Amino acid sequence: MKNKEYLKYYLLQSLIVITIFSLLLVIVNTIEYNQYKRNFNYKINAILEKVEEKYPNLDQNDLVEILNSKETEDNVLKDYGYDIAKDSYVSKNDNYNLIFGITKFGILLVAFISLIYLFIKHNLKNDKEIDKIIKCIEKINHKNYELDLDELSEDKLSILKQEIYKTTIMLKENAENSLKDKINLKNSLQDISHQLKTPLTSINILLDNIIDDPKMDDETRQRFIKNIKREITNITFLVQSILKLSKFEANTITFIREDVSVKKIVNETIKNVSNLCDLKNINIEVNNKCQNKINCDYKWQVEALTNIVKNAVEYSYNDNKILIECDDNNVYTQIKIKDFGKGMDKEDAENIFKRFYKGKDAGKDSIGIGLSLSKAIIEKDNGRVSVESIKDKGTTFIIKYFYNIDGGNNEKDI
Repeated sequence: MKNKEYLKYYLLQSLIVITIFSLLLVIVNTIEYNQYKRNFNYKINAILEKVEEKYPNLDQNDLVEILNSKETEDNVLKDYGYDIAKDSYVSKNDNYNLIFGITKFGILLVAFISLIYLFIKHNLKNDKEIDKIIKCIEKINHKNYELDLDELSEDKLSILKQEIYKTTIMLKENAENSLKDKINLKNSLQDISHQLKTPLTSINILLDNIIDDPKMDDETRQRFIKNIKREITNITFLVQSILKLSKFEANTITFIREDVSVKKIVNETIKNVSNLCDLKNINIEVNNKCQNKINCDYKWQVEALTNIVKNAVEYSYNDNKILIECDDNNVYTQIKIKDFGKGMDKEDAENIFKRFYKGKDAGKDSIGIGLSLSKAIIEKDNGRVSVESIKDKGTTFIIKYFYNIDGGNNEKDI
């Protein structure tokens, strides 16, 4: 692994140092042994010369036999003042022993210093990387989130630096998202306050009129009461829609997904808007390709499509029609909802799915939240919704439910 490369390099350097100095010790020991051997041989050779000189008739084989014989316990050298177990007969070897001892100590000392140097060098590099990490954290604390990629290597501390940087950036993004959420909440509360202000003001005025005029005729009173009821209904719908949309944005709604035929969803949607269609004499036509299934939450998808079709009906002219076309391929199931009504300009088309956005031709009772809720519902079931519109010629909503190859949402029904 990358984070072990530098450690391997350090261990390899240490192994090379140990190997080199071990070879030096072997060489010194060999030289020492050869020197000792040479000195002893010279002494024995000198003794044998004296023996042959003094005893010329002595058989050389006897001398060789003596040299090759086993050790004897007789301490003959004691008569000459030497103890075999303690004293060194060859004094020259004592000097060499001191010299070679100092040499070996020097070799071991240099080897030890070299290992200490490698260890300190390794730790100094670690300290240097730690200093870089500290400086990186200090820069991040001062809102400088740039990372110098040229300084990064493959050792553990560099990887630690990268991970600290990633974690800090993640925390920064979470903090920024939290701030955005607070801003969005503030804006939402302002929007809700604005949306509630008009109907509440209207209700307050109507109630004041009823209270201030106890002799008001029944027809006017009933009309005021109906207006109050209508405003209360609008407030109820607004609050319910906002709560639903808020739950979607907070991911607190659990979808109960099952394989549902598109035809079933479309039929239920048409049933939900049938009364509104009757008021404007609008006919909804459906092609015969809606035979495939999608994996979704049936109830929520019916609500999403109902909001879209309801919008199409509201923007259609009287005595007209709406087309619902279904089709599928290897990537997604598609539903097109097409009207031939007022249409919308480019600005409306770009903002129509935003919360509380109302088009220029929106009715006075519109609160601009239905399409935003539909978009959230459709995306929850792995779908996408878009709009195409031409002013005074009509609008087409295109919904695509994508198949999940891994076996998740929206598997194609084969």
